[in-house]
Order: sequence, then structure tokens, then C-alpha cells
Amino acid sequence: MTFDYPGDWTIVDPAGKSPLGGEHVDVLNAAGKPMAVLETRIVTGSECIQQYPFAVLDSEPMTALAEKGVADGNAPRFMFEIRGDALAPARTAETIAAYGITMVPEEIGTLACPIFLLFRWPPSGAVFGAGYDPANNTTPGDPSLPYWEKAKLYVETGEYRNIRRMITSLRPSK
Repeated sequence: MTFDYPGDWTIVDPAGKSPLGGEHVDVLNAAGKPMAVLETRIVTGSECIQQYPFAVLDSEPMTALAEKGVADGNAPRFMFEIRGDALAPARTAETIAAYGITMVPEEIGTLACPIFLLFRWPPSGAVFGAGYDPANNTTPGDPSLPYWEKAKLYVETGEYRNIRRMITSLRPSK
């Protein structure tokens, strides 16, 4: 696998961090703050036992990662979504935004299952993304804004565009 990233960002490969023997790298920005994690050999599968109000901030199909012979509806997509209380002042277990690759089809309606940042990567699954955190992700605007509003502002930043470009550049090695 390979992906592109800004020249002043760093890839850290903490040996032995992936418990199932897959690849694991942390992507840090120029200030050393974590921007994303890529890990392979993840066991996929989840059960939706509770739904939350949600908003899709960004979404794009990733056809380069689609498996041959699998319906397009299950193709991976890049997403930046948020779940939980729109007025919450900070991130909580129930109120969270995240960006990355998912195989979950885009939600419709007003409620959605928790964010699931996993996709198929032979022989099992992988994750490439991160939870949005105003302490790590440089966000414009008033720091007292609700968490959802901060996430919406983050979409307009150069840092977010770099993260999006990096994640959507993931492709199998030749």
C-alpha cells in the first residue's frame, strides 16, 4: 500500500503496535500532532445498537479500493461525519466527528449508527483516519463554539484538505 502526504509531515512506524501482525503507521503534522492512523489486519464487523443525530461534512467514493466482483454500494468511501449532540461543547463518547475510509453506505434520515472507520484490505480489514480533536486539528473560529461547529469550520482549512488528499490517495502498491 502507498499514499501521498505533505512533505513536512512525518510517518512513524512504531514496531509491534499492530497486534495481528499487520502494518501500523501514525501520520504526524509538522508540529508533531497526530493527523491519522493507518493500520491493516483489523478484524471488521460491528453491530448498531444505538443511533445518534448525525451530519455528513464530506464524502467521496474511493473506487481505487473497490474489490473486483463486489457491488459498488459496498465500495470504500472517504468520509468526514459527526454524531451526537449538536450543542455539546466538546467531544464525548456520544458526540464525535471522524474522518477516514469506511465501507458503511452513506446514512440517510436523521439518525445514524456510530462512526465505523473500517474497510476491507486483504486478508482482513484496515483503518485509515482519525477522530477530529480541536486540540490536535488546527481549527479557526471562537474556541467556545460547540464541537459540531468547530468540525464544520475545520473542513475549510488547509490542514483538512491535506488530510483528505492524503487519505484519498491510498492505493494498493504495484
